[in-house]
Amino acid sequence: QVQLVESGGGLVQAGGSLRLSCAASGRTLSRYAMGWFRQAPGKEREFIGRISWSGGSTYYADSVKGRFTISRDNAKNTLYLQMNSLKPEDTAVYYCAAQTSTGWGDAYWGQGTQVTVSS
Repeated sequence: QVQLVESGGGLVQAGGSLRLSCAASGRTLSRYAMGWFRQAPGKEREFIGRISWSGGSTYYADSVKGRFTISRDNAKNTLYLQMNSLKPEDTAVYYCAAQTSTGWGDAYWGQGTQVTVSS
């Protein structure tokens, strides 16, 4: 079992930046590829991006490519999401997830952190 806790959300003006953290406990994070997702009110959960277990490979959704950066510090058992050039449409609850061998469907999830971008 992996327990994940996101932090760092808040209110920011358009064009601003935030860095989210996802702290893991229970098992070492280095066992897992990790991802970030978000869910806006009335919308389905959206995949933002993922990072390999080593941190050597990342992939981003087109909606955030060039603005968001995923990184990890396995020594600290922590995942990060650096968000720059934020837009009002980035407003959502942001979740981190640890991908299991069967994919995202059986992933371990955090409780989410709210990000609100004002125009």
